Amino acid sequence: MPMTIHNHLAVTADASHRDVREAPSARIIPPPDDSTANIPCARVLGVPVHVIDAPGVVRQMDAWIQGRYRQRWIAVTSSHGIVEGFKHPEFRQILESAALSVPDGEWTARVAAARLSLAPLRVRGADLILAFCALAAQRGYSAYFLGDTVEVLERLTSKLRSQFPGMRIAGAYSPPFRHLGGDENDLIVKKINDAKPDVVWVLLGLPKQELWIFANRPRLNAPIVVAAGAAAKFVSGNVTAAPAWISRHGLEWLWRLAREPRRCWHRAMVYGPQFALYTLLELKGLRRFD
Repeated sequence: MPMTIHNHLAVTADASHRDVREAPSARIIPPPDDSTANIPCARVLGVPVHVIDAPGVVRQMDAWIQGRYRQRWIAVTSSHGIVEGFKHPEFRQILESAALSVPDGEWTARVAAARLSLAPLRVRGADLILAFCALAAQRGYSAYFLGDTVEVLERLTSKLRSQFPGMRIAGAYSPPFRHLGGDENDLIVKKINDAKPDVVWVLLGLPKQELWIFANRPRLNAPIVVAAGAAAKFVSGNVTAAPAWISRHGLEWLWRLAREPRRCWHRAMVYGPQFALYTLLELKGLRRFD
């Protein structure tokens, strides 16, 4: 049966760049257990980044869903998230609470691997969704998608149903870009819990999605919550991914800037250079940011 994509509910208070430092630092979520202790983890500008590939993350997700004895969340982040964590200790604390913090960007993957003298491994959000859905089709797992536009969610869910017929899509919501009161957000949480998904994919963009997860995950019953940014745009085909050779050369930021200048200019022209400068100083041993 076709699923209705709703957009009459939103999920969180507005979280712009200027209010990241207002994250709820007084609410400390217990640190993750030792299930990821054997996964290499580097500090990039003081922010944790695990060196792992998408199949490895999916294997970990499978184990967590099977166990179901506690909830975890996964941060899929790039240089933007690293710089936000570097600048704002409260946001870094949120990333610290993630069971896995994996590199979505090529340069984040390279720097994290270099810190540990390992080969770089990247986890693109779109690749992670597809890899999980392949597993979900086999296991009968379900997913809930929260964020992005109605058009993107409709194309996403249609494509996933076609490509992975055994997978269960528990629901999807497209929130408006405005501040909501507590009652409206409570209704969102209830809708998700009533759907009983195994994984909630939060697609609100950084830092809004991480703030929402941090504030709401104690009330969510799903075993796993994933902050996946713009991943749905790529899986749905609304945004064309960069060719492989561009990604391998670390030029995906330029590809996206050329196609989405209004959306990506600040990230590419402000956060990108800051990330490059600070990580170069760190790798050369000229500055320490741990």
